[in-house]
Amino acid sequence: MPSRGPVRARRSPQPHIARSSRRATRRASAASATLAKPSRTRLQRCRQLIPLFGFLLNERQAGVAIEGAVRHSGTREDGGLLRLAVDTHGYTSVGMAVSKLLGLDLCPRLRNLSERKLYLPRGMAVPKGLAPTIRHDISLKPIRDGWDGLLRLVASIKSGRVSAVVALQRFGSAAQGDPIYRAAEQLGKLLRTLFLCDYFSNVEFRRELHTLLNRGESVHQLQRTIFTGKVTPERGRRRDEMIAISGSLTLLTNLVIAWNTQRMQVTVDAWRGKGQRLEDDWLRRMGPAHSAHVNFRGTLRFPIEQYREMLVVAAPWQRAVGS
Repeated sequence: MPSRGPVRARRSPQPHIARSSRRATRRASAASATLAKPSRTRLQRCRQLIPLFGFLLNERQAGVAIEGAVRHSGTREDGGLLRLAVDTHGYTSVGMAVSKLLGLDLCPRLRNLSERKLYLPRGMAVPKGLAPTIRHDISLKPIRDGWDGLLRLVASIKSGRVSAVVALQRFGSAAQGDPIYRAAEQLGKLLRTLFLCDYFSNVEFRRELHTLLNRGESVHQLQRTIFTGKVTPERGRRRDEMIAISGSLTLLTNLVIAWNTQRMQVTVDAWRGKGQRLEDDWLRRMGPAHSAHVNFRGTLRFPIEQYREMLVVAAPWQRAVGS
């Protein structure tokens, strides 16, 4: 049988398959990494809108607002606050019921007002013109059943045994089967109906609410003006760093507001001393959060020479000579 010569081993196609699979893997990894990276434009946009931190609030902040109002009212002798103006993120039906029982009205500026419904008890007659905006979803029985528990909850908040933040977290949307939650939810919807009626029909009330909310927005604008520069990536990650940065911004904001308030009071006293008439209604619409007259980027000069002996400790031979 004739010899066919040396047999050459045929290359296995597996290395090619392996190389192509590695290329596909690298492409897939690069694509997934690109999708995982946030957009640079989006990050810049977030830094412009939120100059300090980009926190994502996953829950309503009604408890924080109510707790602040309760603490403020506890230090005053005139009874404290009567109205608490918040935006949509500071509103819940439970929060509106709790704040009402605490003695203050939660006044939210709700978005999509054209889509809001008025909740009324079942079987209540309404005019035909209001029928498209009415929902008969309110049952008075849950309010009666959970009334005692709701009063105990409000008494605990009032006495300081539990904070409003913890209370509203406990009786949030996850506690839908709880009698206290059902009572507060039904009562809050009724109170929101009354609030919307006042909001649409009372011009002075609506103007007052917008004035209060604009006052809070002016404080946010002042904080954006004070804040400058960027927080480096290695800063602001730990809790103590966050507290230090946020506390510093709050301190500087309070300094500007306190200084403006003091100068405004001096001006008001001087004008009234000269017999110029100033209505209290004018003053209550003036806020101390303006900053156009404050130079945040200038050169600060302090009279150090007046405190030189206190700041600089003299050497022993200088003390002996008396220089």
